[in-house]
Amino acid sequence: MNWDQIEGKWKQLTGSAKQQWGKLTDDDLEYIAGSRDKLIGKLQERYGLKKEDAMTRANEWIDGMPVETSAKR
Repeated sequence: MNWDQIEGKWKQLTGSAKQQWGKLTDDDLEYIAGSRDKLIGKLQERYGLKKEDAMTRANEWIDGMPVETSAKR
């Protein structure tokens, strides 16, 4: 699965995202809607991360998903 496919499964993944990043609000998750760039932006905003660090964390989260929901970059 790639990031484009994440959009289609985003509702299923929001619980995991919220568990991973407790500072993301429901409104944040709705705004992100599976977009990698929006997720990275919100991680930067909420956690004060550099873009590279936010990208790494987002990719590690997706890579840690079970096979049926994991994404490849």
